[in-house]
Amino acid sequence: MKKILTALLAVGATSLMVGCTATNAMSQKTEMSPEMNTMTPSVLINVTSSDAQVQLMSMVLTMQSVQKGANIQVLLCGAAGDMALRDAPDSVTTGQPPLNMSPQGLMKKIMESSDTKVDVCAIYLPGKGLDATALIDGVGAAKPADIAELMVNKTTKVVSF
Repeated sequence: MKKILTALLAVGATSLMVGCTATNAMSQKTEMSPEMNTMTPSVLINVTSSDAQVQLMSMVLTMQSVQKGANIQVLLCGAAGDMALRDAPDSVTTGQPPLNMSPQGLMKKIMESSDTKVDVCAIYLPGKGLDATALIDGVGAAKPADIAELMVNKTTKVVSF
């Protein structure tokens, strides 16, 4: 009798664990691509490099990811935040080979052609002594809690340049 009761308790506990795991998995925020009825990947692109070539390549890969159906959030920190300035330095506005595209120019194109969200990090503007009016249209200041939520979400890929 004791063995039967132990076995029933073990089966019941296992069922409860499986049910809780399934409920937790179903409660995760995911977006579905209506045309494909599949999960749309969430990607956080973190750009910190001051190198214009790295900045441009980060935007090239962002554009490619958007074209593949990814849901993208771009976070510009440090020198890469300059990509978001109305009065940006030449390093982020000068075209580079092979297509004579600049980091800021491609970033603007991505923003215009997709739902990609672009923010500067929360301390960028205060660190520069600027406010939100210094940013190009469509770029905001990130809220650390929102970025942290993306970072800990199991479905988000974090890519840094």
